Amino acid sequence: MITLYGFGRQLPELAIGHTRDLRVSWALEELGLPYRVRALDLQGGELRSEAYTRISPFQQVPAIDDDGFVLTESGAIVLYLAEKAGRLIPAETRGRAEVTRWCFAALTTLEPTLMQIAFIDAGVETDADAPQRRSVYVERAGRWLGGMERQLFGHPYLAGEDFTVADILLTTVLRGVDAGVVAPFPRLVEYRRRCETRAAWQRTLEEYERRLNLAPGRAH
Repeated sequence: MITLYGFGRQLPELAIGHTRDLRVSWALEELGLPYRVRALDLQGGELRSEAYTRISPFQQVPAIDDDGFVLTESGAIVLYLAEKAGRLIPAETRGRAEVTRWCFAALTTLEPTLMQIAFIDAGVETDADAPQRRSVYVERAGRWLGGMERQLFGHPYLAGEDFTVADILLTTVLRGVDAGVVAPFPRLVEYRRRCETRAAWQRTLEEYERRLNLAPGRAH
């Protein structure tokens, strides 16, 4: 059985509903793979323990242990799970490459810029030039989001007609930024809504809220 190392107990308020273990839980729920969650205590320093450092060199969540095969990095994990199950990724080489392309785009092109906006909006960055930098980031994000908007023209998901792991990653990235940043891109707004209505995502949120002892709906 797969063990998912995820967050447990208390999290900083700003992180609730946005942690990257959600991506892996969602993939596991979509794929129907049996798994259990090993909930780690962030505030208690469990991520910095010697035992967990042997699992995750960067002392980060998520990680998985699949019968002795340990893997970290959310993008790598969801791709591995899709390959293992033979679902949420095409079987043929070019189709897999297309899905992988959009996984990388979500995590390496779009996410870093959106995270900078989110940090400023949350008050994490309070220096005097933060508003000016935010304008630069929003302009840059518009370029990336515009590309995603064009990609969604004529089909419901990033790689075509079928929901894939690329959509798991992009949807969770979009959740991390104020909705106003995405609002000018109606296809993306509808795309996120479509992905978040999936039953597997709803199960993921319910499990997450139970694990963190959150009120129902708190992580939505």
